[in-house]
Amino acid sequence: MNTDQRGVDESRFRDALRGLPARVWIISLGILVNRVGNFLPVFIVLYLTERGYSAGAAGLVLGVAGLGNVLGSAFGGYLADRIGRRWTIVLSAVTTAGLTAVVPFLGPFPIITAVVGLIGVTSQVYRPAAAAALLDSVRTSQQRLAAFAVFRFAMNVGAALGGVIGGVLASTSYVELFVGNAVACLLFGVVVAVLLRDAPRQQTDPDDADSPADTAVGYRRALADRRLVRFLLMTVVGEFVYIQSTVGLPLHVTEVGLSARDFGLLIGLNGLVVLALELPITGAVSRYRPEYVLAIGNLLIGAGLALTGLMTGMVLLSVTVLIWTLGEMMSSSVAAAYLGSLAPPRLVGRYQGLYGVAYTAGTGAGPLIGGALYAIGPWTLWAVVAAAGLLAAQLCLPRRGAA
Repeated sequence: MNTDQRGVDESRFRDALRGLPARVWIISLGILVNRVGNFLPVFIVLYLTERGYSAGAAGLVLGVAGLGNVLGSAFGGYLADRIGRRWTIVLSAVTTAGLTAVVPFLGPFPIITAVVGLIGVTSQVYRPAAAAALLDSVRTSQQRLAAFAVFRFAMNVGAALGGVIGGVLASTSYVELFVGNAVACLLFGVVVAVLLRDAPRQQTDPDDADSPADTAVGYRRALADRRLVRFLLMTVVGEFVYIQSTVGLPLHVTEVGLSARDFGLLIGLNGLVVLALELPITGAVSRYRPEYVLAIGNLLIGAGLALTGLMTGMVLLSVTVLIWTLGEMMSSSVAAAYLGSLAPPRLVGRYQGLYGVAYTAGTGAGPLIGGALYAIGPWTLWAVVAAAGLLAAQLCLPRRGAA
């Protein structure tokens, strides 16, 4: 591609950012508020151990919540297509707020486990609907990419602010922490209920409509799409690789004699670079075919994390963090936009729901498999990470003979 064409494409991306419809900014504002107060997943383990429960018990609660995440993504995809994006998000926000507010007042461990598991379901229901609402708002590939880039930027800002605010609240009162989480969820629901309106349903072939009596038919139709299946497999493998930044990396940091503070600095470097550079990098890669961008992004994530095992000092470890962070910035918004291009209008929610299932499956299995591999031997984990990075990249590439 020549220099003039690059300039035209980057200009198109900037124009797409400036021309995004109000609905994109409304959804992004809502997710910013929600993420700022998203304390429970981060602090539930500390809360439980402070109440005297064992690490194993806390891990069980996390496992139940993770299973809830998978179910919530699938259910949210169905609801987004059935009752609309707006009311699916509102339902998710209100129910999550109510359940989260009661957590610090619960007594028996089985009840805590059940409620946190339900929160795992309800807290994920909004995700397919929010992504589908973004896709309803845009028409071109550049607009899709710009919309998801803004959405991710809002999520990252909210997560950064939420980590700081949550740490302050947890040091004073867990009641304040979880009530604050509930308030943020309610505000998210209010923003969406008051400001967002569902886009008019597009007219499609009657065969695209599914029977109300068969809630699974839409998912069967979606899974018949081979491109979607490859994308979902890529997501599971890629998320297994990426989650090693919170599993293998801290284990390695400890093994080479560095501290928890050093690990925090490495993760902080990742967050800072993403906030500063993801939007411009997304604009830079917008001119290339998404399958190839995703392949290179997965290669960089796999290579950067696999190289962790070779590094012993903070400088070299920081270099590996920059490598996998570059891959993350290249691929994250592109993946969401590419998935949006695959979905038929009446199955957008189902496609996003399956994406959520694949994402949570990869991030849920990653710590279990990664920890087991590291116990066998650190090099076992890093070799598997390298191979999985290559597999994820290969799954991104178009099949032979595909357009």
